[in-house]
Amino acid sequence: MLNTPPGIASPLPTDGKPVLTVSELNREVKHLLEGSVPLLWVGGEISNFAAPSSGHWYFTLKDARAQVRCAMFRGRNRSVRFQPANGREVLARARVSLYEGRGEFQLIIEHLEEAGFGALMRQLEALKAKLQAEGLFDLERKKPLPYLPATIGIITSPTGAAVRDMIQVLGRRYPAAHIELIPVAVQGQGSARQIVEAIDLAGRLRRHDLLIVGRGGGSLEDLWSFNEEIVARALAACPIPTISAVGHETDTTIADLVADVRAPTPSAAAEIASANAAALSEEIDSAHRRLTRAMTLQLRHLHQQVQLISNRIRHPREQLQNRAQRLDHLEMRLKSAIRNKTVARAQHLSQLERALTHVHPQHRIGRAQTSLSQQQQRLHKSMQLLLQHKREQSQHTSQLLHSVSPLAVLDRGYAIVRDDQQRVIRDASQVRSGQRIHARLAQGDIAATVD
Repeated sequence: MLNTPPGIASPLPTDGKPVLTVSELNREVKHLLEGSVPLLWVGGEISNFAAPSSGHWYFTLKDARAQVRCAMFRGRNRSVRFQPANGREVLARARVSLYEGRGEFQLIIEHLEEAGFGALMRQLEALKAKLQAEGLFDLERKKPLPYLPATIGIITSPTGAAVRDMIQVLGRRYPAAHIELIPVAVQGQGSARQIVEAIDLAGRLRRHDLLIVGRGGGSLEDLWSFNEEIVARALAACPIPTISAVGHETDTTIADLVADVRAPTPSAAAEIASANAAALSEEIDSAHRRLTRAMTLQLRHLHQQVQLISNRIRHPREQLQNRAQRLDHLEMRLKSAIRNKTVARAQHLSQLERALTHVHPQHRIGRAQTSLSQQQQRLHKSMQLLLQHKREQSQHTSQLLHSVSPLAVLDRGYAIVRDDQQRVIRDASQVRSGQRIHARLAQGDIAATVD
């Protein structure tokens, strides 16, 4: 129901419906816009930029066809890492609103960065590459954490939830540790310098066994102090082991990469830095039980040794008698050993003599003569057998030759007829009447004239 201010007539139309004032209308529209449109990103060009003494920024964000009024209040614009200017392209994370006084639609800017990849991200990646090339991220340069640090320094904001979480975890897990808070600003102008000064101071004093440097979660701008080069170099130069605990598990800053150990959260950093008191107490009790058992066994062993030694202690006369008896026994063993050794040497000498006799030159010559005689006999017998074999081969070959010899044919009554030129005549047409011919018989030759 519309409440009409005193002195003003209720603006009720004739039909009885209520009428809103302009301020009520603007307020309703503002609530409607802010409640129905979520946080969004808008890109455009800055124009009409104004920065009054209040510290707030006012400007217009425009493109080629439209523009919208924007406001960025002092608490937010402190985290902006560049100086806005007319004509600069930017990306803005903003919520939609309405300026009630003039009924103007506007954007309330929560975060502002240069357009494109973003100046912050470019700056961050460039610094990462530079420090990595210098070896500040290498595992070889990282220091091991102490097992039971007596004094733990925490460099963080004294009012944040992170410090409360770390102190609570350390008090529960490791109440014996002395905790010192080194308060610094963890975001905003000058926060990086405060963090560096705290790290340098702790390094000079050397009264802490371990340093935890960190803060709770936030946006990239909120965590930017831990991406500053001066903070990275201070952590790298710190002689005290350091744990970086910045933001949540998904947040990774340059401080995380340079510190000796990176914890996903501040609470996790406190757990890494502390020993569990209950587990430590159980470990001490277990060690005490083991030590007691070991001491009991050692005492028992020493008592047994004392008993053995006491049983072995005898009267000197008995020891002398035992030593004399042992000496006699050793003397008999020595004589027996000399006798056995002499016998063994004699047997060995006899074996050598027999072996020498066996290899005497006269014996070797006799064996050689015998072997030579045997070889001669075998050679003579082999020659006789070879001659007999050759005679039989020759006789057989002679018989074969005779069987195919022309003389054998002549013995059967044939003759070989030749002319004066000793050519064999095989055909009667080869001779003429009155020609001289010669006939070879088995026994002798015949000269004849052809008739």
